[in-house]
Amino acid sequence: MTGDQGDQHGQAATAGRRAALLRLGGLVLVFVTVAVGVQLSGWDGPQQLRETVEGAGPWGPVLYVLGYAALVLVPTPASVLTILAGALFGLLEGVLLAWLGALLGAVGGFAIGRRLGRPAVDRLLGGRLAQADRVLAHHGLPAVLAVRLVPVFPFTPLNYAAGLVGVKFRHYLLGSALGMLPGATAYAAVGASGANPLGIVVAVAGLVLLVVVGGWWGHRILRRQE
Repeated sequence: MTGDQGDQHGQAATAGRRAALLRLGGLVLVFVTVAVGVQLSGWDGPQQLRETVEGAGPWGPVLYVLGYAALVLVPTPASVLTILAGALFGLLEGVLLAWLGALLGAVGGFAIGRRLGRPAVDRLLGGRLAQADRVLAHHGLPAVLAVRLVPVFPFTPLNYAAGLVGVKFRHYLLGSALGMLPGATAYAAVGASGANPLGIVVAVAGLVLLVVVGGWWGHRILRRQE
């Protein structure tokens, strides 16, 4: 490689890094702006969703699923939205609708992370995402299932992060669909219990059990894969 070619290669690399930085910075700015705007406006996403669903009649379940999927793209606790499903629709229907909304939101976050975040982050880190790629490519479905089984992992960041690394979409979709169902059931049970003290105690005990058993089983799944 001649000196001129080396200079051109260096300039191209610098330009690519600068473009990656701008794209990543723009993505972060959008999320920060949305989060700050929500806080300053005093807008309560779950409460607004509840009022919308209650006034929508037969379209309420559809609006709930779409609203859930949209709200988890910004900093909104998925657990609160799932509890709301139990309060609005009861246990069985609440679990189904919350699960559908969470799955739709998970796919949306994954798509945004993969389309916008991956190239920028990969360039900025000089390809150091390769290690995470190898781990997820090796574990695939069990890795996604393991983290979804433990409902203490932040839902929204996990969706975006999954899009940044090399997990296959079919593994992400199936692992999310299976792994989120127990958590959806436990949180919806909290909402469906209403003011019943016994129901609340049982639902909370189920959440604790889910964290403990889910964490143990998820760790076991990864150990088996190794």
